Amino acid sequence: MARLSRVHQTKWCFVTKKKVAVLISGNGSNLQALMDACKDSDYPAEIALVISNKPDAFGLTRAAQSAVKSLVINHKEFDTRESFDEAMHQALISHNIEIVCLAGFMRLLSASFVGKWQDRMINIHPSLLPKYKGANAISNALAAGEKITGCTVHYVVPEMDAGEIILQKQVPILAGDTLETLTLRMHETEHKAYPAAVRIIIQKNE
Repeated sequence: MARLSRVHQTKWCFVTKKKVAVLISGNGSNLQALMDACKDSDYPAEIALVISNKPDAFGLTRAAQSAVKSLVINHKEFDTRESFDEAMHQALISHNIEIVCLAGFMRLLSASFVGKWQDRMINIHPSLLPKYKGANAISNALAAGEKITGCTVHYVVPEMDAGEIILQKQVPILAGDTLETLTLRMHETEHKAYPAAVRIIIQKNE
């Protein structure tokens, strides 16, 4: 969608907004950060669809409050991972989605699905990849005595947390940090990093 944006208070230009879908499973705080970024007329994306595999995900409430279309595709209603992924793929296609963002989506995706969205699907992970792949990345960094951790936005590939890195931001680990305090600061950093990364990949392909 193209929208008029005022430039230097004297000129107007058209900003073409890429249609983005966000896949969630829970709270959706990174979804909220992306929706907030999209309110800026100069931001090159719009959230056109939210898909949750869990009907009780709070992210669905966030989408409704922002008047963003959402769907529940419950993985429990499918016999195979591939059939679930195909249902998501068809939903994305039917809504003319151009970029897919994983935001706390707690399902492993099939290689077939990943291949269909190659170079158009990204994820945010709470570590400075390639360190601490997989679940429990924040607690693993804390337990290892790291002084600095961070978040990584990367392209999704069939191998978990192994895609090309788009953007990384550091988060210091402070004396006395607990999992809760470090997670809170991680989220604050993620909420800045994810919208920035989406802008980067769109501008890269213009």
